[in-house]
Amino acid sequence: MNTPKLTAVQGYALVLLRILIGWHFLYEGIIKAYNPSWTSKGYLLSASILKPFFAWLAGDSMISAIDYLNIIGLVAVGISLLIGIKVRWGCIAGMLLLLMYYLAHPPFPGLPQGPAEGSYWVVNKNLIEMAALFVIYLFPLTTIFGLENLFARKKANTTIN
Repeated sequence: MNTPKLTAVQGYALVLLRILIGWHFLYEGIIKAYNPSWTSKGYLLSASILKPFFAWLAGDSMISAIDYLNIIGLVAVGISLLIGIKVRWGCIAGMLLLLMYYLAHPPFPGLPQGPAEGSYWVVNKNLIEMAALFVIYLFPLTTIFGLENLFARKKANTTIN
């Protein structure tokens, strides 16, 4: 099967999408880190499906680690996508985080709606951003813009000389 190449505009559009999602993840992580009263406990305890699992995560013995891992995960994914290093790993981690957020409060008919910025039915911003990360995962965008490509070029130049 012959795979079509991306045009320059398509490549830059996907890089822009990667950077915007990276910024969103980084911002969410930093804003949580700088808010001493932030905790995911309320969000986890109000989960509508998989309630026992999310209640376990929100337990007193787990919540500090869960909050810390959430912040670290958000910041790491954000940096990965923003600067273009280990983007595929960043996409996988981001999709897993978003899947957890989605499963805690899925916008399914008949379920109570959790904290949300609007009224959704099956599709919400977490699902959309997860799909966008999957698209980014499928394309080697660091060849267009990213530190990973810069390091690869430098390594190639030093091995040639």
